Amino acid sequence: MPGGIAARVVTLAEYLQARGEYLACAESCTGGWVAKVCTDMPGSSGWFERGFVTYTDLAKQQMLGVLPTTLETYGAVSEATVREMADGALANSAAHWSLAISGIAGPGGGTPDKPVGSVWMAWAGPDGWQKAMHYHFEGDRERVRRQSVAAALQGLLERLETGAR
Repeated sequence: MPGGIAARVVTLAEYLQARGEYLACAESCTGGWVAKVCTDMPGSSGWFERGFVTYTDLAKQQMLGVLPTTLETYGAVSEATVREMADGALANSAAHWSLAISGIAGPGGGTPDKPVGSVWMAWAGPDGWQKAMHYHFEGDRERVRRQSVAAALQGLLERLETGAR
């Protein structure tokens, strides 16, 4: 992925400020890291609306409206769950765009179907636009989480660079 996390945040800020739009994020395995790197930037209140750290299934349900049946059927680390997280972040904020991350950062918690490094992300925006992607990142907990933050920012930048509303 080109550019570091800080460079991605600067570019994201430029796009969102130019459009008068805001971002909300819903994070699980990254524990608020996306919100942290966004708010590290002075003036971020002009484009970053809020972050939800929903580490447990109950938090995902209470704060974002993820359905219990989604979690029971697919698990927290799934396409269905991150899509509901992204929608929930928009529904429970004044943001125009959202990103959601749920994964297994390790060192434990992996299964044959969902090994350590498995991360699902979703992005949502105006007019019902939504996209989800699955990643498998290598490395220790720190590296998996760092790569997740970078990929989440990049995914939204790719959408904004197309000029989409």
